[in-house]
Amino acid sequence: MTHFLGIDSSTTATKALLMDAGGTVVGVASSEYTYETPQPLWTEQHPDLWWQGTVDSIRQVLAQTQVQPTDIKGVGLTGQMHGLVLLDAAGEVLRPALLWNDQRTGAECDQIRALVGRERFIQITGNDALTGFTAPKILWVRNHEPEIFDQVRQILLPKDYVRFRLTGGYASDRAGGSGTILFDLASRDWSSEVLEALDIPSEWLPKTYEGTEITGALSAEAAQATGLRAGTPVFGGGGDQETGATGNGAVVEGVVSLNLGTSGVVFAAVDRPIVEPEGRLHAFCHAAPGKWHLMGVMLSAAGSLRWYRDTVAPGTDFETLLAPAAEVTPGSEGLLFLPYLTGERTPHPDPLARGAFVGLTVRHTQPHMARAVLEGVAFGLRDSFELMKEAGLGEINQVRITGGGARSPLWRQILADVFDAELVTVNTTEGSAYGAALLAATGAGIFPDIESACAATIRVTGSTAPGPAKQVYQEVYPLYRDLYPALRPSFNAIARAVA
Repeated sequence: MTHFLGIDSSTTATKALLMDAGGTVVGVASSEYTYETPQPLWTEQHPDLWWQGTVDSIRQVLAQTQVQPTDIKGVGLTGQMHGLVLLDAAGEVLRPALLWNDQRTGAECDQIRALVGRERFIQITGNDALTGFTAPKILWVRNHEPEIFDQVRQILLPKDYVRFRLTGGYASDRAGGSGTILFDLASRDWSSEVLEALDIPSEWLPKTYEGTEITGALSAEAAQATGLRAGTPVFGGGGDQETGATGNGAVVEGVVSLNLGTSGVVFAAVDRPIVEPEGRLHAFCHAAPGKWHLMGVMLSAAGSLRWYRDTVAPGTDFETLLAPAAEVTPGSEGLLFLPYLTGERTPHPDPLARGAFVGLTVRHTQPHMARAVLEGVAFGLRDSFELMKEAGLGEINQVRITGGGARSPLWRQILADVFDAELVTVNTTEGSAYGAALLAATGAGIFPDIESACAATIRVTGSTAPGPAKQVYQEVYPLYRDLYPALRPSFNAIARAVA
């Protein structure tokens, strides 16, 4: 029987997912690992951890399912985005990878803006130069570790290091490549203008492929390590956000993916490259061939609710915490919450932004505060929707929600009301690894295209329509939007005072 394997190399674990040709998940296994923080704001990880996690997870899922290696017709790859892997001429790792959440490169971001010009850089890549991306990490190594930089002959992303270990060749997908901010977004390949301005040799970067294209075949050495069959095709795949959206069907315009986890990610597929002029939204290539996407990121989404629970009602389960909040009238009787507990990225790329309750009176109780947290996160996520519409996104027909926050019926209703859009849950819960497997199956010819693959395998399991409260939220949302500009000077002053 035909099967496909999705490999997800995340920041804390590698997951291996086996899917049959009909899209049914038959087995999942994962192997955990940690990352290092050698200095404040630095995060690093050795690439060998991803490879060993890949080997262990594949062997676990094969043993668990008893699927024969000859029945696996393709492997799709996904994983954490933006990390920097540096190899020498022999393909040996030169230093631990700098990860997506490493924050050391502020000066290098300024350097990129100066070398290319901020407006021109956003126009080419679809993004401003931010510390999380790959390009400033390359410049940081050149500026601070010249003895390492002099030995560099290949630059890879984390997922593509796993690809290298599987196939022995260098390749990347176009979704991941665009996340380096070294890409020409419109042409879906490396930007010669940016590379020349930053003095990064183009030969250090791998050839890029669409998510459904074959990038290589499993080597004999990798087959022996993993238990898979030598010669098994390895497909392009994509970054974890793009394959996660693929895994819940957000591959056509009008269907938006919302991941309500610790952070919140709003992801909208588009048929053409759209760039928010100020770079307040991320714009990348989609893992779906010939498509792009806009993405807004809130740093403390469900994380805001966890903070509130752990601070105000430690030990309380979320269902108990939120039950009385459902009895509070929409708008929380004038109480507003700013969810900037760890700074913010969209729409305010401001690490100094802070969380706040505004409008407290003696009438307000814990249930009011709990509901205000849910509403504040919903308003903050709506900011991304508004930016997308201003940038040129068409009508939003449906929002597909995943993540831990999606389990709350109250929160789903608030979100539907604030967005004034249908909010749905779907049957697929394995996200990125499932999307990677779907891309492999499509590339192998099981489905004619990724849109058909999603239509055949992903179905709606629940729906929440906007209710009467949407009128209240239309009036409250502008009040929320006014808070950040008003409080920003105070946020800056607070940061100076406690520095």
